[in-house]
Amino acid sequence: MPHPLLQQLRFTRQEFARALRTVTPEDAEKRVLPLNSLGWSLGHLAWQEQKYFLHWGQGEMPYPEIDKRFRSGAPASTPPLEEMWSVWRDVTRRADPWLDTLDSKRLQEPYVGKDGKPGGRIIGALLQRVVYHYWYHTGENMALRKLLGHQQLPQFVGNIDEQAPYVPES
Repeated sequence: MPHPLLQQLRFTRQEFARALRTVTPEDAEKRVLPLNSLGWSLGHLAWQEQKYFLHWGQGEMPYPEIDKRFRSGAPASTPPLEEMWSVWRDVTRRADPWLDTLDSKRLQEPYVGKDGKPGGRIIGALLQRVVYHYWYHTGENMALRKLLGHQQLPQFVGNIDEQAPYVPES
């Protein structure tokens, strides 16, 4: 069974995606300054998962352009929604098998760079950063949707009691 923190990540991803599910391609490319577009948000979270879980975790970088276009501090952009959904889905799909191998011991270890040297953070802290980052952008995305005039937005947090309840480490 995957570590309880992974259950939280998967629930968080689900909630992030739920907040964007009914967004049109046209609205996903709109910006209300100083916010980024909704499409950018998808690319940005794909960037973080690729960097942490594929590149640092597994030595892979399937989307080098995502690493440049959507990293923290990159210029704002308004990418096509379907392109970003495709990349995000692929990155998370590729990350999951590796994430499923993580246990409490491994989560306390630093990631190891391509040079074989330990990175500056432990894997568990990277995982927590991703979870919290998703929630930050979920809130930002909902605020942007309100500014765009969207009605009947999803309620948060979803069905956490059944889908991602507290589970102690075993």
